[in-house]
Amino acid sequence: MSHPNNFSLLLSITTALLLLIIQALHPVKANYNIMSYGAKSDGQSDSSGPISSAWQAACMSTGSSTIYIPSGTFMLKPITLNGPCTSNKIIIQIDGTLVAPSSYSTAIQQWIMFKQVDGVSIYGGTINGQGQTLWSCKSSKEWILIVLFLILKSLIFSNSKNIMISGLTSINSELYHIAINGCEGVQVQGVKISAPGNSPNTDGIHVQMSTNVTITGTGIKTGDDCVSIGPGTTDLWIERVTCGPGHGISIGSLGKDKEEKGVQNVIVKNTVFTGSQNGLRIKTWGRPSDGFVKGVVFEHALMQNVQNPIIIDQNYCPHNDGCPDQNSGVKISGVTYNDIQGSSATQVAMNFDCSPSNPCSGIVLEDIKLTYGDKLAESSCKNVDGTASGLVVPPSCL
Repeated sequence: MSHPNNFSLLLSITTALLLLIIQALHPVKANYNIMSYGAKSDGQSDSSGPISSAWQAACMSTGSSTIYIPSGTFMLKPITLNGPCTSNKIIIQIDGTLVAPSSYSTAIQQWIMFKQVDGVSIYGGTINGQGQTLWSCKSSKEWILIVLFLILKSLIFSNSKNIMISGLTSINSELYHIAINGCEGVQVQGVKISAPGNSPNTDGIHVQMSTNVTITGTGIKTGDDCVSIGPGTTDLWIERVTCGPGHGISIGSLGKDKEEKGVQNVIVKNTVFTGSQNGLRIKTWGRPSDGFVKGVVFEHALMQNVQNPIIIDQNYCPHNDGCPDQNSGVKISGVTYNDIQGSSATQVAMNFDCSPSNPCSGIVLEDIKLTYGDKLAESSCKNVDGTASGLVVPPSCL
């Protein structure tokens, strides 16, 4: 006969093991309200400490967790939320508004940064970068330093994976609104981005060195590229995006550096451009580079009074500085334009200005109809080879 104390010990161990198994199969969901950590919704008190504390608690949670930002306005100084975390499912539910300090600092490169995280989702809410003060210094010498070396961003995900950004509104970013850098598996859906058309360098969504990124159902009004696609971007899907004002959806600028990762497997479909500077653009520096662009499909796009509906520009060289012979080393191949309709604000509706040393190849035009008021629109080709099929207006120059 077993001793009663041994039986009690065995029962305790069995119960503990069962609890561990239940917790593993059904982990406890934890909720962290930033108000519980001292955040105040007065729009003036610094909430970076409370949000950082809530993040640390959620990050160390063994199960899924939610950080809750309730209704109200919370001022947030620049903050970095670091991983890796124990939890691989952290939801940030924003019902209120996060507002940046009204002043800016040239020592800060980002406002809200997530670094080395896995399984983070942001739902709803508004982030207000209050970029007006920064924009006003565009004419100063300090602006060159800001643009070339800092590139301030409202929201950045760096070296992260399995990310969701859904229903977020971003307004008046100092420079870039959302940046995705070195990430894998990112979904951006139902996002609204807004800044004045004359706000400098306020790119909507910037993607680089990332793979398997999807951007859908997003409206972007800004002073620079609605979506900018940088080096090292692969397997990017963009669908149901509206752009305008803005500088269009741009691959590039690429080729600034001699050694640079290429861009490949990009799909852009069901887009609308209204009054934008560009529609579908590929832009490279006119200087040596081993970069490339290949496997790109632009389809089902509507242009409404767009200055450059379809454009490849391989002669980008601000101030004509550092671009010997204006020859871009970036090799562009395998780019398809299918079902591009609408109106151009300039007579040259299709402009392929490719590199003389690395001509564009495999350019495909299918069912293009672009008008220019009551005049005939035109196409322009330099150093480009490809094919055209179906109705192509203006007539193809390939």
